[in-house]
Amino acid sequence: MNRLLSLGSKFPEFKKTTVVSTEVGKEFSSLTNEDHINDGKWMVMFWYPKDFTFVCPTEIAEFNNNYTEFRDRDTLLVGASTDSEYVHLAWRKDHNDLKNLKFPLVADTSKSLAEALGILEAEEKVAYRVTHIVDPQGVIRWVSANDLSVGRNVKEVLRVLDALQTDELCPCNWEKGNETLKVA
Repeated sequence: MNRLLSLGSKFPEFKKTTVVSTEVGKEFSSLTNEDHINDGKWMVMFWYPKDFTFVCPTEIAEFNNNYTEFRDRDTLLVGASTDSEYVHLAWRKDHNDLKNLKFPLVADTSKSLAEALGILEAEEKVAYRVTHIVDPQGVIRWVSANDLSVGRNVKEVLRVLDALQTDELCPCNWEKGNETLKVA
């Protein structure tokens, strides 16, 4: 695995094909690293290892269940793996929980973005379960990485996003609506 790109780093440049729908003729689009910046939004990109697996759809479905929470925070939500757009589409058509996703799934078939982020597993060259929160200037503000066998906590991603968006000091276990720390 390359070195994990970390806090304060610029998110790498990319232009990738995405799956945005299961409707014939409207399945594919493209996404770049500039799209959220041009819209003045934050971006949450979560990576998962493979389509047609077991833990991955539970995470994708939970992100979808919370899509409006991300949208309400002016955040572009994006799923990504190293599978192709055709495999993404087939999986979405095949899996009931994935048919109506409200966010794009990036196809990093060249593995160039995963490699630039330093998140490829050494043996199979699939992405680890890594989540990046990227600010509207394209700077990585949070990275969380999980082992391939452990799903992430979407509520924690939202909690951290809320904290980052306050631009204030947030104590341990802080949640939206709680007091932030004031320096005397």
